[in-house]
Amino acid sequence: MNAGSKLTLDYFDNEASLIYGIGNIGRQDDGLGWEFIDWLETASVCTKAERVKFYQLNLEDADLISHQQRVLFVDASKEVSDERFRFYKAEQKMDFSFTSHDMSIETIMATCWQCFAKMPEVYVLAIKGYEWELQIGLTDEAKKNLRLASSYMQRGTSVAAPTTDDRLQYVIGGA
Repeated sequence: MNAGSKLTLDYFDNEASLIYGIGNIGRQDDGLGWEFIDWLETASVCTKAERVKFYQLNLEDADLISHQQRVLFVDASKEVSDERFRFYKAEQKMDFSFTSHDMSIETIMATCWQCFAKMPEVYVLAIKGYEWELQIGLTDEAKKNLRLASSYMQRGTSVAAPTTDDRLQYVIGGA
């Protein structure tokens, strides 16, 4: 589901919003969520929103998001697709297969509703990654995807991707 081409980071630039980077910078492209948060801070974008970075989601995150009106989760994605990133509105879904080391965004949302009877608007920016080894630093392709996703989130429009692959010439968002 595409969250719409008109939604930008301006929508999250207020004290009632949380931008949550998920990942591990010590595992190559898994650090995309954290790099996005670092970019926000370096570029002074979305300065009013609360920004956090964690390795993974935990039950306590249900409490964290319950105090917000809007949440943007930013994470690396292993999904095989032609998209370099995907931006969508998340829906709650209780997943009973979770462990303390693997909870989905949808499960955090369902837990938030079950425990606090509150539900913020939740969006996900999933940026495609390629390598996940124990190594610091994003791959060149992941850096391109991060740049495209960041640009998209600032403008809310499609941008041309710096690639020779015609299938990947444009990213989601539609002009």
